[in-house]
Amino acid sequence: MGSKASLGTGPLADLSPAESARLMAVMREAALSRGRLPLPARPVIGQSWDRMLRLGLDPERGSAPRLLGIEELERRRQRTRLADVLPTLHSGLLEAAEAAGHIMIITDADGRVLWIDGHRGVRRHADGIALTEGAHWAEDVAGTSGIGTALAVRAPVRVHSAEHFVRAFHTWSCAAAPVRDPRDGRLLGIVDISGPAASAHPTVLSLVTATARWAEGELRLAHSRELDRLRAVAAPVLARIRGKAVAVDPHGWVAGVTGVTPGDRRLLLPRTALDGPVWLPTLGACAVEPLPGGHLLRVLDTGADEAGELYERGGAGRLVLDVSRPHEWSLTFAGPSGAWTHRLSARHAEVLLVLAASPGGRTAAQLADDLFGDPTRTVTVRAAMSRLRRSLGAVLAHRPYRIADQLRVDVRRPGRREDLLPFSAAPAVARLREPV
Repeated sequence: MGSKASLGTGPLADLSPAESARLMAVMREAALSRGRLPLPARPVIGQSWDRMLRLGLDPERGSAPRLLGIEELERRRQRTRLADVLPTLHSGLLEAAEAAGHIMIITDADGRVLWIDGHRGVRRHADGIALTEGAHWAEDVAGTSGIGTALAVRAPVRVHSAEHFVRAFHTWSCAAAPVRDPRDGRLLGIVDISGPAASAHPTVLSLVTATARWAEGELRLAHSRELDRLRAVAAPVLARIRGKAVAVDPHGWVAGVTGVTPGDRRLLLPRTALDGPVWLPTLGACAVEPLPGGHLLRVLDTGADEAGELYERGGAGRLVLDVSRPHEWSLTFAGPSGAWTHRLSARHAEVLLVLAASPGGRTAAQLADDLFGDPTRTVTVRAAMSRLRRSLGAVLAHRPYRIADQLRVDVRRPGRREDLLPFSAAPAVARLREPV
């Protein structure tokens, strides 16, 4: 892969748009026939063309469009952290895109188009090349393009006119940049501006790249606020611990310590769920307890054997789901290191009550039936569970959704069964109100 500068500049930069488009078309034809190019293609484009030729992608139409269903599209929209920075992306790009007669596109890390906005006329033209919400624009489907090639090289890319491998896209120009999750560096998706090649300007790549970095900055600030909340919860717990312990968020970022000084601000955690006990390179054997928004790692000085014995003796701790009052609900955790209490919304109180009554767990369809009497409302359920896991990730397990296996759960109910979550119309809650 070339330098970042090489992704947006090259020997064609001084030519007019019409001249560069004609020369690029000649270069593409030469590349397709494995002939001698009149000028070398920019490295990022030439390497992409080589990938497409090896793949055997149709240079005229690409692969057949594969659209997501509405439910899957909505599920991806609700699951991505890009939804949290949509206002930032819109304010940075949408006005400029519309003024230039272009459109703004946001995809996920698979190259699936999640949102499109901008010039209405251009959007109609985009429909004709399957550039629509739910479409797949990875390189192996759409060939060399701003979206697909930015995904492939994990860097900002401008693809203009006949630089597109697929001939059907030669009247288009696009500039795209990746957006990463600052918590773990994971690729979240691509932000792109696309439109007619005749009205495209090379500087749009700089605008798209700056906006992507701006969005990452917003996500970094949001993560900082999450760590602040975790610190506030962890501080009194850590103050009561005589041994060594570290409070971390689900990505390993340290929010508080006692008795130990980690060498880094972030610990390497296992990829699997922290159901405890775990062995970490920097701390050794640790017992794991849940905290709202993270985990408490208690260092076990005698090693992993003690960790196993700890869980055999009764798990990581005890949960109390308090739904005894009509309009105030909470979840309290009590473990070897102390306790914390998390206030619950009405929806989260319903979900946790249903899960507490179902030790074997519930699928998304079953939870949808429990909460709404409609097993097809899985998108709503997954969104609710995603929000709940942000606050109580270590308390919950999934596939199926359930309370984490090592936790014992007690439910504090009102004196009369009919007073159980009286606001709730969930069928499962109604069944719990019925006389035994």
